[in-house]
Amino acid sequence: ADTAPQLVGPITALTATVGFGPGLFRVPGLADQRPDWLAPLPHFDVDELQDRWSGGDVVLQLRGDDPLDLSHAQQMLLTNADEFATVRWIQRGFQRAAAVRTDGETGRNLLGYVDGTVNPAPETDDFASVVWTRNGPSWIRGGTGMVIRRIRMDLDRWGGVDRVSRELVMGRRMDNGAPLTGTVESDVPDLGARDPDGLLTIPEFAHIRLAHQAEAHERISRQPYNYDDTTGPQPDAGLLFVAYAADLTRQFVPIQRRLDKGDALNTWTTPVGSAVFAIPPGYEAGGYPGQGLLG
Repeated sequence: ADTAPQLVGPITALTATVGFGPGLFRVPGLADQRPDWLAPLPHFDVDELQDRWSGGDVVLQLRGDDPLDLSHAQQMLLTNADEFATVRWIQRGFQRAAAVRTDGETGRNLLGYVDGTVNPAPETDDFASVVWTRNGPSWIRGGTGMVIRRIRMDLDRWGGVDRVSRELVMGRRMDNGAPLTGTVESDVPDLGARDPDGLLTIPEFAHIRLAHQAEAHERISRQPYNYDDTTGPQPDAGLLFVAYAADLTRQFVPIQRRLDKGDALNTWTTPVGSAVFAIPPGYEAGGYPGQGLLG
């Protein structure tokens, strides 16, 4: 059905992911098929959510290395969906370009820090236990939950913060992402370490301390993207925080509650959008996303 296939390059990493939001399950006959964890996130004190960046009944996530591929795919899919869907929001994010990225390199956010250090490694049992859903309605088993948080960053004010203070706020070194108690990015933070004055080396307010799992199940897989939608003198930039977990209520919400209450980074960041979705498992050739739910 593609009217201009020449717009897709011969070598591309283009993918499309489809998911269902809580509102879809208001459709008659689907109410009892909603996973228990599929509901809007609870309110957090740091939230200043805007409707134009929040919610949604269906999500379509496009990823690829080439902007032309992405733009064309978006236009084709939205055109085909026009008869039965209305666009609620479109959010565009980016990571470091593939041409300058090394294998295994952790991306950086616009604050200058590595973002995604403690992710479970793909294609491992650890990843499977964190991401793939094993409980709930049969149609979601083998799928996952997705949370999207649009986080606006005050980059002007952050630019005036000295390096030592930045590292204390994050709990990591700026140059290589190592925790303040280590030497390389992969070192496990020593949250009990103290300096010669008896103060915690990684402060109580440090982002990595509060994001660190308090319970074994409090783990997620993050795929963060930067955004910069600045069109005038006032910057509009930040992070599209996208994460996956088998049970968002059990795995993601406790982490966010800790960050909400004590993270010093909240001084420079504000969540302005929030949405959750259930991502169904894959399907055989000739099938379609969510076939187990909608078939």
